[in-house]
Amino acid sequence: MNINLQSKTALVCGSTQGIGKAIAQQFAECGASVILCARDEIKLKETQSTLPNPTNHSYIVGDFNKPTELLKKISEYTSKQPIHIVVNNSGGPPGGKLIDASVEEFLLATTRLLYTSHQMLQLCVPGMKQAEYGRVINVISTSVRQPIDNLGVSNTVRGATSSWAKTLATELAQFNITVNNVLPGATATARLESIIVRTMQNTNKTYEQVLTDMQKEIPMKRFAKPDEIAYAATFLASEYAAYITGTNITVDGGRTKSLL
Repeated sequence: MNINLQSKTALVCGSTQGIGKAIAQQFAECGASVILCARDEIKLKETQSTLPNPTNHSYIVGDFNKPTELLKKISEYTSKQPIHIVVNNSGGPPGGKLIDASVEEFLLATTRLLYTSHQMLQLCVPGMKQAEYGRVINVISTSVRQPIDNLGVSNTVRGATSSWAKTLATELAQFNITVNNVLPGATATARLESIIVRTMQNTNKTYEQVLTDMQKEIPMKRFAKPDEIAYAATFLASEYAAYITGTNITVDGGRTKSLL
């Protein structure tokens, strides 16, 4: 199987580090023209320079927490040419118990993880319909299947995002537009490091103790590499996944107990 994304344009959000960066790299290696999207222009330029044929790619500076300018830039792009593949990938909200969460935390998380993604898709779907090819890939979390302790707001809002995606998948399937969710388990990223540090503070355990405890819960006894999550996204972006839509794809080394 040879995945070929030539002639496809892919918007990859959160693409200067971690899973998003790995997805952008794989898309570019498969021939896609990648639009990187993140807040830090210096990191965007650095990431673009590492992609195969850097001049084939571009970037948009944008903040999911303050989406007005980001949406304006995407609108300007889609008015000229279609975006065939959209990867929604944004950092999760701070951890903590759900009962202690403020309304402001919910509003910020919902803006970042749901509202902005929805508005971006409204701009991209017309071009997908015209091209008769669309792939929407949401990088969410295994908390969609099994809530994670002390990530109360994230569990709640990511669950809503999964339901949003399933509804869109049904509405858009007739146009050859698929909508799927990739659910990463614990992955070696900056986000995981922040969770480890917070756990250390809350439990008075050492870094090594927290690391060991977390890996014990994973049947494979290790964290995922960003590339391992990106492989699932790259497959979903391809023509080989044309009949897969409305699905949660769990990539977690077997940690999630549920089959559904």
